[in-house]
Amino acid sequence: MHSSNAPMTTWARTSAILRVTSGNFLEQFDFFLFGFYATYIAHTFFPASSEFASLMMTFAVFGAGFLMRPIGAIVLGAYIDKVGRRKGLIVTLTIMAAGTFLIVLIPSYQTIGFWAPLLVLGGRLLQGFSAGAELGGVSVYLAEIATPGRKGFYTSWQSGSQQVAIMVAAAMGFALNAIMEESAIREWGWRLPFLFGCLIVPFIFFLRRKLEETEEFTARRNHLAMRDAFKTLLANWQVVIAGMLMVAMTTTAFYLITVYAPTFGKKVLMLSASDSLLVTLLVAISNFLWLPVGGALSDRYGRKPVLVAMALLALITAYPALSLLAKAPSFSMMLTVLLWLSFLYGLYNGAMIPALTEIMPTEVRVAGFSLAYSLATAVFGGFTPVISTALIEYTGDKASPGYWMSFAAVCALLATFYLYRRSALSLQTAR
Repeated sequence: MHSSNAPMTTWARTSAILRVTSGNFLEQFDFFLFGFYATYIAHTFFPASSEFASLMMTFAVFGAGFLMRPIGAIVLGAYIDKVGRRKGLIVTLTIMAAGTFLIVLIPSYQTIGFWAPLLVLGGRLLQGFSAGAELGGVSVYLAEIATPGRKGFYTSWQSGSQQVAIMVAAAMGFALNAIMEESAIREWGWRLPFLFGCLIVPFIFFLRRKLEETEEFTARRNHLAMRDAFKTLLANWQVVIAGMLMVAMTTTAFYLITVYAPTFGKKVLMLSASDSLLVTLLVAISNFLWLPVGGALSDRYGRKPVLVAMALLALITAYPALSLLAKAPSFSMMLTVLLWLSFLYGLYNGAMIPALTEIMPTEVRVAGFSLAYSLATAVFGGFTPVISTALIEYTGDKASPGYWMSFAAVCALLATFYLYRRSALSLQTAR
């Protein structure tokens, strides 16, 4: 353990960033695989009369994982605030791993009947419960080890690790499509990437075990008991709800351009599976590049200007951009539109993560951050594939997911103005 007078070296900080984001990588990797292989998972575990019903059931199970997130955020978040970042993040990883192993090992519906979808649901609920606090725990850890004035840049690596996860997942999907027959992927091939996720678990455990506690946490004298943490969260419900609306823009854009995009490309625009995966891979690389830029810009010019500018741009351009794509669906057009949305997402998210760690009360920082984030992911992100599918089905307008993104941008704008007005007022009264 570091004593509080020995600051971390640059190498120690870099290795801490790698150690702490490795679990984040695994969690996102699993989440994406579920989205990527939704059609195969539907075929294996949820055979239904129509393909639409089967896909909707799969995406509903995908969504159920998100509904567990707020519960995980409160319970595990308060736990991390109490026992420390290091111990807490080892617990979230253990639960995550259990959910992943479950999904890989379950026999198909043909083999064990009704137990198959039930066990998949169980695996997703475990993953969601863990994910609820993982993101917040990692973001707060990075904010607490950041050098002065670089908090935005440091915390951007939390989302950065998720982009690496998408790149790896998309690259594996791309490779599978190249070397295996479609029928083999449908029957058992889709399980291979999940298996890879299981195999890297011991390595991530090894990395996390060597994590050091943050000085800021060690220096705090009092750590709230779980019950008091719940009370503090309740007392600050307005900050949590506004935080959730601020995250709405991030999570909607993210799930639209990564999880939903491959399905949208294949089913709606009729592009080939490998084209859709390639777009997703390139979008992840673009996200990875823009996130630290957004974080660094918010360090330099303040969080609020970056948040407001990006939310406004999203509000004005989301629907027109998707309309262009729907009118002339092609690989290059899909790439152009998604890269534009990726730019908005990356800069916005780079500023939003540090902003969210700053507005939460210190003693429930992980729980508050995690709850705001996971509520947004549950309400907005997790249901983006379902809502997009439904909007297209009922309006007949292939660009209609753009309305959903614009709505999220409006929520983000209002929340940003409210939170910064509130913090300005509390600073005045504190003087």
